[in-house]
Amino acid sequence: MYDRELVLEILTQIYESTQTILKRFEPVKSVEDFTGSDAGMEKLDATCMQLFAIGEGLKNLDKVTNNSLLPRYPQVEWKKAKALRDIISHHYFDVNAEAIYRVCRDHIGHLGETIKKIIDEI
Repeated sequence: MYDRELVLEILTQIYESTQTILKRFEPVKSVEDFTGSDAGMEKLDATCMQLFAIGEGLKNLDKVTNNSLLPRYPQVEWKKAKALRDIISHHYFDVNAEAIYRVCRDHIGHLGETIKKIIDEI
């Protein structure tokens, strides 16, 4: 068994990061909204930091649950979500703005919903 309160704290932090990304991403309509201005690049940097935090949180979640929680929710590609953290941290200068845009547009909302479901079920 695992420490339920610690798991809830980590899940809540991850959920809050997904909501922060969704809020900040709302006005972004194309990858050029990230790359076309200094303000857009700052938004991209801030988004990458939140994605990094999500990946780190997921890795910590695996540690404290002995990899027993996330596999029960196969609707998310957890391995890819955690791998994004590694890409951002180890290849930061090569981060692909298009890939970050697609992740935000196509996956963060679903990830947030799934994390919320996990929180509700614990």
